[in-house]
Amino acid sequence: MKQEERETGAEELDELDRRILNALQQDSSQTNQELAAQVHASPATCLRRVRRLQDEGFIMRQVALLDPAKLGRNLTALVEISLDIQTREAMEAFEALIQHEPAVQQCYRVAPGPDFILQLLLSDMPAYHALAHRLFSQQQNIRNVRTFFCTHRAKFEPGITL
Repeated sequence: MKQEERETGAEELDELDRRILNALQQDSSQTNQELAAQVHASPATCLRRVRRLQDEGFIMRQVALLDPAKLGRNLTALVEISLDIQTREAMEAFEALIQHEPAVQQCYRVAPGPDFILQLLLSDMPAYHALAHRLFSQQQNIRNVRTFFCTHRAKFEPGITL
């Protein structure tokens, strides 16, 4: 057994669980009967397994992936943030600040280098400037902001290889 499997609980997954998770990553909107047929299990077994995978936190939530361009979100930005003070409280305060900002899709604490990397999804450059002013320019603890604007997305695959 691999060390990462012991630490994550992945050893709890058998082959049927993995087939179910892979199928749901491709299309979580399918009915239980369709899913059961796809993974070669009875509908009752499949439903029981899906509920267990949800209860144990393997399935965090089920969402629809939307096309940002069709919704007018044509600007993706990756932002490096460095703080002046890196105490636990300061890091948590920054995380609390960005929690309620809809344009912030993802936020990661990283090391080494900047303290945070954010992924933003915005309509255009004026929307970025407004967000940058609101979130970054007016905060005393932000030392440095470095933004990269995406010009082309070569790959987007939210699924996890099992």
